[in-house]
Amino acid sequence: MTVTIVGFDADDTLWHNEQFFRLTEQRFADLLRDHADPDHLAERLLAAERRNLGQYGFGVKGFVLSMIETAIEITDDRVPARIIREIVEAGKEMLSHPIDLLPHAREAVIAAAETCQVVLITKGDLLDQERKLAQSGLGELFHGVEIVSNKTPDVYRGIFARHGAQTDQAVMVGNSMKSDVLPAIAAGATGVFVPQGQIWALEHAEPPTDQRRYFELPDLGGLAALLQQV
Repeated sequence: MTVTIVGFDADDTLWHNEQFFRLTEQRFADLLRDHADPDHLAERLLAAERRNLGQYGFGVKGFVLSMIETAIEITDDRVPARIIREIVEAGKEMLSHPIDLLPHAREAVIAAAETCQVVLITKGDLLDQERKLAQSGLGELFHGVEIVSNKTPDVYRGIFARHGAQTDQAVMVGNSMKSDVLPAIAAGATGVFVPQGQIWALEHAEPPTDQRRYFELPDLGGLAALLQQV
């Protein structure tokens, strides 16, 4: 196979992201410590996030709305206004947090761009993802940027087709088995899993049983060599 296009996920593939959600969730638990124990609150918040994905989508804003909804539910509509205000402020802090690139991120994109088209393929809030890309300093390295509401096999096929590539000539690189690897493989591409720290419970999935188009790397430092071997 000749690789002609490489897709890169953004959050927790090129820069840190999930850790800020977990820190904010800890802050949320502290705000509501008089109303629910942390484990029960975490379960309720995850349930809210799951049922709200179809309306709010992925990203900080949906997370904040789910926290507010959970706070209202857990307190039987008696949550103090100061707690709502602090939840909103926590969300604003997340939306303005500086971007911290992961090891080898820049080098991996530069190396891939020497022989292939490189496209950023990320889901989430449009404004927030555009902000993070601009602050990352990586924007000029990509031939294209695709910010999508969800990642499915059809979405990947459409993206690769728009960039003039066949799916069997495409590689998708990311930290989410559920969003970056499995649907890309289902579309006919090669999936490269690069695990990074914590993973959101709703992004967890088991690796594919068919190993032919699946690869795993400990970090992005090995991507250039892998692309030469695929």
